[in-house]
Amino acid sequence: MMASTPRHGLARVLSKQGVCSRSEAARWIQSGRVEVDGRVIRDPEFPIVQGRHRVVVDGSELGEARRIHLMLNKPRGLVTTTQDERGRDTVYRCFDGAGLPWLAPVGRLDKASEGLLLFSNDPAWAAHITDPDTGPDKTYHVQIDTLPDEALLAALVAGVDEEGERLRASRVSLLRSGERNAWLEIVLEEGRNRQIRRLLAAFGIDVLRLVRVGIGSLALGDLGKGQWRELGEAEVAALASAPCSSDR
Repeated sequence: MMASTPRHGLARVLSKQGVCSRSEAARWIQSGRVEVDGRVIRDPEFPIVQGRHRVVVDGSELGEARRIHLMLNKPRGLVTTTQDERGRDTVYRCFDGAGLPWLAPVGRLDKASEGLLLFSNDPAWAAHITDPDTGPDKTYHVQIDTLPDEALLAALVAGVDEEGERLRASRVSLLRSGERNAWLEIVLEEGRNRQIRRLLAAFGIDVLRLVRVGIGSLALGDLGKGQWRELGEAEVAALASAPCSSDR
């Protein structure tokens, strides 16, 4: 017996085609903006077979959006979200006037952090990048309020248990030091919420600056703060390839 063709909820299909987020798709559907085979559908979970049904949004037939993958040098002070309930500036301020389609952040950087942040309307690619088992390493330059010794660097790699999570760095090295503070290069295999700040805090160390400078083979380079650019095909493919860490 032949297997039946899988059906997916209408909101999920819209988001997978890269035209909007799943939550936004649900709002479109509930407000009566979406038709399937000539009938208005108001149930975001209405099952359809992608490619078999004619889906129309605001009178225009839905097609696959051009897949876009871009990098932003996130400035400090912006939150990584499409809308902030507290009215704070978001990373989307950097795209004002660019005429870009809907894009979602691929991973996050907290408000006080800066540097390399990816965006895309390609959900499968984004899921691969953010998956701890398949995604590339992330590299950070971190200014701390102390002068580290070799024992501290080793302890950061060994890691600590905090609130049921194991926090550790894959690699740590000293970049440079001054009289009272130093810069470390810290490489993570996976990005837990505020992982570097929490890891360092466990050793009584405060973070003065935190800049993500690389994701896999993709480097922030000389991209200006608040500036963005689209990734080339080779860069997109490289990020979607096997993990970069040699010890995974």
